[in-house]
Amino acid sequence: MLGNKMAVALNAQINKEMYSAYLYMAMSAYSEERGLSGFANWFMVQYKEEMTHAMKIYHYLQEQGAKINLKAIEEPPSDFQSPLEMFKKTLVHEQFVTKSINELVDLAISENDHATQIFLQWFVTEQVEEEANDQEIIGKLEMIGDNPGALFMMDRELGSRTFTDETQEE
Repeated sequence: MLGNKMAVALNAQINKEMYSAYLYMAMSAYSEERGLSGFANWFMVQYKEEMTHAMKIYHYLQEQGAKINLKAIEEPPSDFQSPLEMFKKTLVHEQFVTKSINELVDLAISENDHATQIFLQWFVTEQVEEEANDQEIIGKLEMIGDNPGALFMMDRELGSRTFTDETQEE
């Protein structure tokens, strides 16, 4: 059975994952409004991933017999200066999520909650991938600079991303 402190912390993480989804939906909308359908696609795939992360935690709480306690989701920003700014904000946000996941792991260790430690390892690995992807895209966008042709190519590349529910690959 899950301890109360861990259940509260995991419920808070659901909110953070839902906010992440909301943030990426806003970035998708911003991109679409500017004719960057590839960027919009990339962020919409990211939205779907974040929703699956929230649901993974939700189901874990249910399996552990813990109470689900959903909170209001904060409004995300909806205006950005450029695709580069969006990805810089994405990286900073993912670093925040990584810190939160690490704190959950630390709590699980301190509570001798071995099941939750194992459960959270998937998220630890996922966060490494998230940050690496963001850094790669930031690097490309910095190389592109103000070159519209290169931005168009990048938009096409990001448009090829598809959603795969990686939470089901266990």
